[in-house]
Amino acid sequence: MTCKICNYDTKAFDDVELQKQFYICPNCHCIVLDPRFYLSLEKENSLYNNHHNSLENEGYVKMFEDFLDYFWNDLTCKEKALDFGSGPTPVLAQLLRRREVKIDHYDKFYQPIQCFENQTYDFITSTEVFEHLDDPVATLSLLSQHLKPKGFIALMTLFHTNNEASFLKWWYRRDPTHITFYTAYTLEVLAHKCGLEVLKTDGKRIALLQKR
Repeated sequence: MTCKICNYDTKAFDDVELQKQFYICPNCHCIVLDPRFYLSLEKENSLYNNHHNSLENEGYVKMFEDFLDYFWNDLTCKEKALDFGSGPTPVLAQLLRRREVKIDHYDKFYQPIQCFENQTYDFITSTEVFEHLDDPVATLSLLSQHLKPKGFIALMTLFHTNNEASFLKWWYRRDPTHITFYTAYTLEVLAHKCGLEVLKTDGKRIALLQKR
């Protein structure tokens, strides 16, 4: 199997506990779940329906505020934005409106109208989305097309440590909707392939990309 991000040959390894198989790329460090174990769209959607996050959830709101604070002062323009993968309750979009941003939000299950068509944005946010993607290159390329020149994309997805033994103990892999896993370096390779560059990362879960 070749890597879905950089096309290098990957190495298979078994997750005995979950009875699944993963592939790791020696070049860009991407780890992917074998497609045999993907959920159907119906099952995936049913699991998302169990998420009950709102503005009343203080911990959830703080996570998003910390996310925004991490890159807020790096943005050169903050007038118009897209939240891609907003989930059943668009909390991040509401927080951005509080910051006086004109915000569109899209989600393939909960807000499926592609509001971003014929639109360009100063910045795009995508939180806890990229671990669910079968084709991150296609998605990031699409988002890049809807950025204004020198626009930004802020991503949140938990990074793995590029160690198989650690990965097999990692709670994040247990979510059956998580199928693609990244390091900060993986995102650098992915960004470059999509006409972007990584400006900074916290080394844990956040990366800020800019259109070249």
